[in-house]
Amino acid sequence: MEHWKKYHSLTLRPEAFSAGIVVEGPVEPDRLRSLVMHRTLDMFRKPKEQLEALIEIAGLPEGRIIIARDGDVIIGYVTFHYPDPIERWSEGNMPDLVECGAVEVADDFRSIGLGKAMLRLAYEDEQLENVITFATEYYWHWDLEKSGLSVWEYRAMMEKLMKSVDMVWFATDDPEICSHPANCLMVRIGKRVPLSSVEQFDRIRFQQRFMY
Repeated sequence: MEHWKKYHSLTLRPEAFSAGIVVEGPVEPDRLRSLVMHRTLDMFRKPKEQLEALIEIAGLPEGRIIIARDGDVIIGYVTFHYPDPIERWSEGNMPDLVECGAVEVADDFRSIGLGKAMLRLAYEDEQLENVITFATEYYWHWDLEKSGLSVWEYRAMMEKLMKSVDMVWFATDDPEICSHPANCLMVRIGKRVPLSSVEQFDRIRFQQRFMY
């Protein structure tokens, strides 16, 4: 299937920052190579290593990288890609199932709406209406220490963020998600996704059904 990508950008001017912050994407690998990562973007790996991961994802047919930058410094990013082969979500080999894999914003730029702006830009011009996008929210990926939020407060924040692009909570019997009550599965079904794909996704979500 075709993964249509159309570049968009916008400039935010939060009161606390004199210079504009550019939100843009999907960003090409060569453009990413010309930028540097903010030193506090280290939630998943070291900043330099994370930049290499973003470059790799950007080069994938289905891969999308949306960034927020202050000049030539990446201060936030969102990734979209096929699910990891070792996870349940890849078992159906669905070409129209894409994971919103990571959302990260540098420490000094939090709470000014960058996460929401990056997510919304990813869906501009109905680019993802032919796919199911999902996000697996695991509490062990959340920056509870720096945020000062409780597990449930952070969960509410992430759920609100995902709802800004019409992702909603979906039930599942996936063991990792079920391992803690704060974990959740957020899903958005594009309006051009066929019923057959929705049904296949349902079979992936639930694999422990009993027959009566």
